[in-house]
Amino acid sequence: MQIPAWQFLACIFFAAVWHDMASLLRRSTAGLGRYTNMKASLPPFFSSLNPPKSSPFSTTLTANKMSPHSTSPSTSTSADTFLSALATRRSNYALTSTSPIPDSRIQHIINQSILHAPSAFNSQSTRIVLLLKNEHQKLWDITRDVLKEVVPADQFPKTEAKIASFRAAYGTVLFYTDHATLRIYQEKFALYADRFPTWGTESTAMHQLAVWTALNLEGLGANLQHYNPLVDERVAKEWGVSKDWELMSMLVFGAPVAEPGVRTYEGVESRVRVFGA
Repeated sequence: MQIPAWQFLACIFFAAVWHDMASLLRRSTAGLGRYTNMKASLPPFFSSLNPPKSSPFSTTLTANKMSPHSTSPSTSTSADTFLSALATRRSNYALTSTSPIPDSRIQHIINQSILHAPSAFNSQSTRIVLLLKNEHQKLWDITRDVLKEVVPADQFPKTEAKIASFRAAYGTVLFYTDHATLRIYQEKFALYADRFPTWGTESTAMHQLAVWTALNLEGLGANLQHYNPLVDERVAKEWGVSKDWELMSMLVFGAPVAEPGVRTYEGVESRVRVFGA
């Protein structure tokens, strides 16, 4: 049977239109979903229009393949993985001057933590200084010298022994809040100006937890110290730290040689309240 010319031309027209639509829909995730649903009810010719194998829509992101800036979660992780890491993070004071991982891995942990830990208004006000090996030891020599000037002589031997234990570790992470950055956001959001210092401290604390937990997962023990503001001036001078950076804490880390002490827990019943569940 001969097909009328107008029907033949109409088929070519609609085929061309659909091909263009499919090309556009493949460029967006939402469009891909609609395209997939529609093509199931179309004739075989249209159903054969599949996205190319290299299409990003058919790619599954895994923990090892994700971009460092990606926000897509790995399908192999769950909240239990994260909570287990939190549970194993402990304060460990028996540390050595060795590391089970290379310095490049430590730097990677620092970089990823400072990229992804949250901050109010995405202000990104946390700053970090990483001191390793001799530079780490220099920090604790400075701390010892500063404390010797203020601690009573009869009490100093005990203080000196404590500082020596920190010095014996592998490295220290210094966490700072950058007040120059906070001032910018205080001006931009004047209504909340008085809250930004608190929010900056909160953000720094989240960076501390991220770095500490990640180092622990790599086999490093750590403990958090606070000899600021006593050492701030000497530390800033030694490593060229901006006067706008306020030292918040000092995370000492190294290969552990003993298990951390037993931790006790107050019941969650007195600390958590739930409504509507």
